[in-house]
Amino acid sequence: MEINKILSADVLDIIFEGRNKDYGAYQLRKTYNRRLMTALIVTASVILLSFGGYVLSTLFDKDDSKQDMVVQDVQLEEIKQEEKKEEPPPPPPPKPPEPPKVEMAKFTPPKIVKDEEVKEEEKPPEVEKLEETKIGTVNQEGVKDEGIVAPPVEDAGKGVVEAPKKVEEDWDKTFTKVEIESEYPGGSAAWQRYLNKTLRYPQDAIDNEVQGTVVIQFIVDKEGNVSDVEAISGPEELRSEAVRVIKKSGKWTPAVQNGRQVKSYKKQPIVFRLETEG
Repeated sequence: MEINKILSADVLDIIFEGRNKDYGAYQLRKTYNRRLMTALIVTASVILLSFGGYVLSTLFDKDDSKQDMVVQDVQLEEIKQEEKKEEPPPPPPPKPPEPPKVEMAKFTPPKIVKDEEVKEEEKPPEVEKLEETKIGTVNQEGVKDEGIVAPPVEDAGKGVVEAPKKVEEDWDKTFTKVEIESEYPGGSAAWQRYLNKTLRYPQDAIDNEVQGTVVIQFIVDKEGNVSDVEAISGPEELRSEAVRVIKKSGKWTPAVQNGRQVKSYKKQPIVFRLETEG
């Protein structure tokens, strides 16, 4: 390209000087600005058309959906509550009939006075009349006393309190709970001495290193005799020896209930313990 034409020539013409301008690259670069402007104008037009359509549709929708709101006053109906009628109180229970009056004869302690000073109303009744007449402090007419029991006095519905009936204790039964339990004669010290002398540790229990406490239950009667001996807990290997010791223990001191010696159950623990060396 000539020097005088370079200043007025386009940049693309300078770049593609001596090259094939019919090639697509030159045409694309030559029309780039025009195509870019066309795209921007089309995009802006689409956006404006969409926004305008949205605004118009919103206005039309508002006109169509606009409705007048009608508010009506609602008056609540007053509900009248029925008044509860007071029920009359129940009639009081009828009073029990009064007991029949028993014939009574006034009898006062005799005083020694002169015959002329004795008043007629103060004379003591005859003995024959007193046999069928109740003695009192005043004279009263009524029916003869034939064991009539007066009804209980009214106590305003609280109930009549009767005295508890005395229950006779059966002193021949076997008591399970007593005031003073039966014990071995001489107390715990004598019982321990008896065990040290009588108790034999079973060989099977020694070989198997079995130890523990066996509880024996038995009955001690009023004379102190022992019966119904049985083991109720403890290792099986030790039970028979514990039963034998109790049966051989002789007479015990009986239990006491209300100051009387009674027949009662007794539970006696027997401890089996192996001595360890060292």
